[in-house]
Amino acid sequence: MSEEMAVRQAAAVSGRDEEAVLLLERVHYRHDPRWLLPVSPRLCLACALELLPERGVSLVRKKYVLSCFRDALVRHASLVTQLVAQDQRVCIHFINILFGLLCNVEDGNVTDLCIEVLIQLVTQLKQEQTVHCLLDECHRELCSMPSMQGSPATLTLLGKLVDTIPALADKLVMEHGGLMKHLLRGLVYPNEGVQASVCYLYGKLYSSPMAAEMLSGHFREKLCPLFLSTLEGAQTKELQINCLGLLRQLLKYDLFVSMIMNKSALAETAQSVEGPPGETSLPLVLKKFLLSRDETLQVASAHCITAVLVHSPVKHAPAFIHADIPEFLFEHLSSSSEVLIWSIYNCLILLAEEPLFFSKCHTVYGIEAVVRSLQGSLKLTNTELHKQGLLLFAEILTRQPEEIRLFTSSAMCGDAGRALQEAVSSPVLEVAAEAVKAASAFLRKDHQSAPPVQYRALRALLEAMLSRCWEFSQTPLNRRSLGNRDSEKAILRRGKFLLSTLEGFRNACRLAVEFQGEPIAQENPFTAPSAEKEDTLEDFSEFLLSACDSLCIPMVMRHLEQATHPALMEVFLSILHSLFIIVPHMKKKFSKKLAASSFIRLTLELKARFCNGSSHSALNQVCSSFLYCMCLNLLSAPEKTRSLSQEELSAVSELLQHGLPQISSRSPESVAFLSDRQYVEGTARQRQYCILLLFYLAYIHEDRFVSEAELFVALQGFLLSLQDQGEHPPPVVFRASIYLIAICQDKDSALDEAVVSAIRKFLEGISDLHLVYTHHPLLLRFFLLYPELMSRFGHRILELWFFWEESSYEELDDVSSAGLPTLPASLAALFQMLRSSPSILLILLDLVYSSPVDTARKVLMILRTFLRRNEDVQVDGLIRGHFLLILQHLLVEHGASPSGASGNLPLLLSLLSLVQLRNKSEQELDSMAMKLLHQAAAVLLSTTALIELLEKMLALTWTEMGSPTWAEASSPRTALLCSAWLLTDSFSAQQHSGSLQVHQTLSVELDQLLKALSFPKKKPALLSAAILRFLRTALQQNFSSALVALAPSGSQPLPAPEDNILAPLGTSQVLALVIGLQNLLVQKDPLLSQGCVGCLEALLDYVYARSPDLALHMASQPWNRFLLFTLLDAGENSFLRSEILRLMTLFVRYNSSSVLSHEEVGHVLQVAALADLSTLSNTTRRALRDFFLQVQSMGLLINHSTTQTLQASLEGLSLSAFSDHPLPQDMLYPFLHLGALAWARLPKL
Repeated sequence: MSEEMAVRQAAAVSGRDEEAVLLLERVHYRHDPRWLLPVSPRLCLACALELLPERGVSLVRKKYVLSCFRDALVRHASLVTQLVAQDQRVCIHFINILFGLLCNVEDGNVTDLCIEVLIQLVTQLKQEQTVHCLLDECHRELCSMPSMQGSPATLTLLGKLVDTIPALADKLVMEHGGLMKHLLRGLVYPNEGVQASVCYLYGKLYSSPMAAEMLSGHFREKLCPLFLSTLEGAQTKELQINCLGLLRQLLKYDLFVSMIMNKSALAETAQSVEGPPGETSLPLVLKKFLLSRDETLQVASAHCITAVLVHSPVKHAPAFIHADIPEFLFEHLSSSSEVLIWSIYNCLILLAEEPLFFSKCHTVYGIEAVVRSLQGSLKLTNTELHKQGLLLFAEILTRQPEEIRLFTSSAMCGDAGRALQEAVSSPVLEVAAEAVKAASAFLRKDHQSAPPVQYRALRALLEAMLSRCWEFSQTPLNRRSLGNRDSEKAILRRGKFLLSTLEGFRNACRLAVEFQGEPIAQENPFTAPSAEKEDTLEDFSEFLLSACDSLCIPMVMRHLEQATHPALMEVFLSILHSLFIIVPHMKKKFSKKLAASSFIRLTLELKARFCNGSSHSALNQVCSSFLYCMCLNLLSAPEKTRSLSQEELSAVSELLQHGLPQISSRSPESVAFLSDRQYVEGTARQRQYCILLLFYLAYIHEDRFVSEAELFVALQGFLLSLQDQGEHPPPVVFRASIYLIAICQDKDSALDEAVVSAIRKFLEGISDLHLVYTHHPLLLRFFLLYPELMSRFGHRILELWFFWEESSYEELDDVSSAGLPTLPASLAALFQMLRSSPSILLILLDLVYSSPVDTARKVLMILRTFLRRNEDVQVDGLIRGHFLLILQHLLVEHGASPSGASGNLPLLLSLLSLVQLRNKSEQELDSMAMKLLHQAAAVLLSTTALIELLEKMLALTWTEMGSPTWAEASSPRTALLCSAWLLTDSFSAQQHSGSLQVHQTLSVELDQLLKALSFPKKKPALLSAAILRFLRTALQQNFSSALVALAPSGSQPLPAPEDNILAPLGTSQVLALVIGLQNLLVQKDPLLSQGCVGCLEALLDYVYARSPDLALHMASQPWNRFLLFTLLDAGENSFLRSEILRLMTLFVRYNSSSVLSHEEVGHVLQVAALADLSTLSNTTRRALRDFFLQVQSMGLLINHSTTQTLQASLEGLSLSAFSDHPLPQDMLYPFLHLGALAWARLPKL
């Protein structure tokens, strides 16, 4: 039966038997009860003192006693300690017995048990005397040994004792110095068990810094070579582990590391020279352990390599690299042991600090192992392993020389990107933070240059980074629960993560910039020609801009609300700066958005806060570069102003380049600097120019971060300072000054006369105002507010205003729309200026006359809208007087061709018609209107192009008769033809009455004209009425107009002798015309009926003057009576209509009693006398009056009472109804219809 079985049997006996085993019964009765342990196990210390050295007691029983005593020490430490400490001599004796048993027993289990009991007992007693006693016994034992064969137990005891009580290491070295020679003896003893115990004790001694320092000479002179030799030759695992343990302790101290590595260097030198081997090389020894199949030794080896490198990677790494250790470290990354992988990660991180690590191409061959290891480790839950792996990957990516390509294939680069993408998305913030740093290093040109560049994978990686950062930034901070300090830490942690993300994004931007110069990187060369090319640099660049706009900028602005870090803002602004280069076609739009988002203010505040003096020079440079590019982009694509020429851009570029880095003051200080009236030197003036441009661009984009009142005062000082020093600022700077001073001027404040005078002088020195103009209502108000400026520059300013105004005025000019549409803000501001200063209207009239057609049309619509909406503003006389001056100027300056001076004359006249129509319809034309009418007609008649156009338009009447749209009265073509006929009629009437000069004759085919009226087809009544009016005027003028020539069409037979009297008309034509007019009258169209009656009146007058008999014959035809009664309806007083009254007047004049008898005339007068004439229209009352006068002149008034009643009624009505003067509407035909022609011909806006 083995001893273990015996112990188990002894432990299984009953309580009485157990006590019998623990007690030495033959002597126990003599022992004082105080030596008996009061609890189980019932152990008697006196019995143990006699039992353990007794030779007759079996080793199994002794082992059991020791085991029970150990258990009692563990479970009842205080009771056992009190039991043993009752007598010091007994205590010392018990320790001596235990030590003796340790030294004399060869059973390893008993030895370990003795060591354990001794260590626990000494530790619990805490008596220095006891410790000294044990140390002395150990020393004596070692000194008395003839050989070191039996020393392991003693040495192990000492090692464990030092391990338990670290202070003993110093005591052993100081008070037992002879112990070292015994340890050296054991180290050379040919027994690895002895050597292992020696190394174990050495390891515990060298764990104490003081002892290690005292033993440094011992190590240098004696121990170092022996130890390295022992380490190299160790075969048993116990010795290998203890040697490596001692090595770990030695490697804590730089002194020992230097000694060992120097020895290793000597060994490597000796190995390179032929001869017997000498010293031992530590890198080679550790390499051997690394190559072993024992995981423990591999881990220990990696720890030792790390321990050496920690002291100085640059100094010690070459030795390990030359030993090819990195190669084997990379190989072991495929291990499934997390501890080994973590150890290798640490080792490789330190090796990566040595350039030789990369120049030997270890990373090129090992990067695949790193990526695969990283992919595998991310599937585990060991976050420390994740962080170390990512840290290693980041170090390799960062330190890899650009000339040595790390990824030899696009596939491997893609695997690395996917691994990083997975790591970035880790829910553990620390892991994600390390992954973002690694990804930042990964986004380097030489890492991505293996074709094809996988832009889609890079985009996915960046999206993962930004998404993780956005998620982290959106996590709410509970300041109340965290407290101020923890809250600040949380904000700082967020800032660091955001900074890492932005650094990665910046590297991606830098990558895009660098690839712009490489054609092979523009797109994937392996994409099929027919496939859609999405994986391109262009798409990647646009993604960068979009991601920055939607994620980077919001995250940074959100973080700025909590904290501002210069390093973070430096990276952020460098990103924005690089995006101008990456996406050049979007740089102007992007700049506008940044300016509108207050980035000018933000950048200036950063410079003022952090860049005073020489502090944060890198941030100052980035801020200045960003502002420089953004300002140039904004000035190259200006809002509501002209673009700068290349020469101007070059000058502004130089100005900004030198001035921006010098600006680091806060806004109030910058404003005060502008207002300085002292002599300003050149450099300071350049700074002022830069500040003005920055304020100008900010204000244009609605970022008004400077007090307007203070800036208004400062700008006045700035302008006066320029004047005092005789300086003329560049136009772009003066543009900024004028704009800002106009924007900042309060409604109640006004500029000093000196400032206004200075501004005028500066403006007079500029070739054209468009150089300094910026479109804004307040700038327009500024120029129109001061008479000194308006008189000199008002016309040009208004011209520029309408050129830049983009509002659509079509609906404003649509008078048919229900209600009044809301005015745009800019137009409302202009209307307010017009109401306050009506004289501005005169400038607008000049613009209608002199501006290009598009601009003139805008002005016309605005004037029309203003006049319609502001009827209370009395400006008609002012406008008409200015119209007269314009027309006189045309006639005087341009003579026979005034229309050549302006293509906008029709628009002017259209506006004039509106002004005239603002008067009441009953108002008679005053002298001003008559003068205007005369001048307008003269101008129009001298317009040769207009007359030629009218002739062509009239000819279209005959060609359009067969078209499908002919019968549509509302068609644009019909309306245009009506206007042409009416305009021709008006021209002819005005020329004939005023004997105006004619420069071009207008020809009309008489046959076609008569045919259109004599044989009317179905056509619009309005067009027929217009033609009738033209024919009436021609008849009234006896076809003698100097303007209109009525020519026969084609070859005609010779006229009959009687036709010569009616020339150019023939008798048959006259009769046919009469029938045509009667047919038109039967249609009972009010407008057409008026025209027919008027034309019939003129025709009978024309014929009567040449052939009275024929005229009387025509008037007395029975058909006329039938016509008259056809026109009358069944209603009461149906004859009281103007056309019927005029027709009856015509029959009375030509004494056509067969048509209208005397009795019927009397009946008409009687009924009229009884009617309420006030209900009749002016036209009807005028016709009734004419009928009454005609009857009176013919002597047909029989009933005198009826005559008196009717005469009294007519005289009681308003005299305006019977005015002999033509109505204003009649006089305005030239304006109205020329306007219609102009609108039809002008292109729509």
